[in-house]
Amino acid sequence: MNFAKVCRLSELPPNSRKIIQLGVHKVALFHYGGEITALGNACLHKAGPLGLGEVAEKYDGYYVTCPWHGWEYNIKTGSAPPGFHDQQSVYEVMIKDEDIYISAQPATKAHRALHDLSIIEDLIKLKYETTPVSKNILGISATNMNDDLPRYSTSESALQMALSYAEEKHGASVKMIKLREHGFRACEGYYSQHMNACTWPCSITEMQPDDGMTQLYRDMILWADIVLLATPIRWGNASSLYFKMAERLNCVQNQITIKDRVLIKNKVASFIITGGQDNIQQVAGQMMCFFTDLGFTFPPFSFLGWSRGWTAEDMDKNVLQFKKSEYIQRTIKEIVDNCLETMRQIKNMHSEKIKAPNPHRQDSFSADIVNPDMNM
Repeated sequence: MNFAKVCRLSELPPNSRKIIQLGVHKVALFHYGGEITALGNACLHKAGPLGLGEVAEKYDGYYVTCPWHGWEYNIKTGSAPPGFHDQQSVYEVMIKDEDIYISAQPATKAHRALHDLSIIEDLIKLKYETTPVSKNILGISATNMNDDLPRYSTSESALQMALSYAEEKHGASVKMIKLREHGFRACEGYYSQHMNACTWPCSITEMQPDDGMTQLYRDMILWADIVLLATPIRWGNASSLYFKMAERLNCVQNQITIKDRVLIKNKVASFIITGGQDNIQQVAGQMMCFFTDLGFTFPPFSFLGWSRGWTAEDMDKNVLQFKKSEYIQRTIKEIVDNCLETMRQIKNMHSEKIKAPNPHRQDSFSADIVNPDMNM
């Protein structure tokens, strides 16, 4: 077997790892437990750089954890932890005259085992449930509360009224998701490591299919024709639950960046924004900017706002006035009517012709810079 000199022994002190280039491939070198070993640098999952991962003694030896999504490999054998059957490529190592040599080809080839992802197959294959005649309306409530001590929520109440009207007047199919009941993990920022580390379906969903965002992905991306999102105003902004959800939707927008693939097809969005104090237009502006970047269309007059102004600190009277408001009763119906009329029009659009004028990876001024630690 042919060997290639890759570095000096002094460049890989004990308890360290190093990424080296071997032809067109990168190899991760490890020096742990008094032994030098070499694995293919590209994780079998999404090609994360194993040479940047943490190494720890666990299971039956020393294992490296991929820094992108946590896949693990024995740094000597390349095998996955007990119970898994993935096999990373392994190179032979030879030390000669204080130099490290590795085999030109892996002694053990990589093999990715079949992982059962049937539970999220509909998301992987994008099995859309909308039809040319469907009228599916998803309501999302971003209000937070302790359900053991329930209180009246103006935003959620308005949303429920809107869904009831859509069902009764227009024969729409309706669903409501209350974000507080779904207990989903916050976005863990895999995009910050590499754009390819933010995946569809979401990396968290793939690792934990019962995460609370999984059903929201299904309902928003695959099922809904219209999304009505209701939020209270919190310190001049939408609720923290809204932003927690929005961060987890980065995997939808990122498909445009890395694959020029728009997941939101012929869908309408509108908003219900209520607060004891004002800032409705700023909240609406932020949400409209975000949802248009996902691919949603808005009807004219696409948000309903309720506020009693800066001095209205007597919140108990807020609910009393809200319940009596003819404005609320009227505009709830009007926003639903506007959404459905817009939906009827955009269902005739050829979604495959819609392009997102967003940056793609090749548009970056640094697109030609090679990161020696990454595999792509």
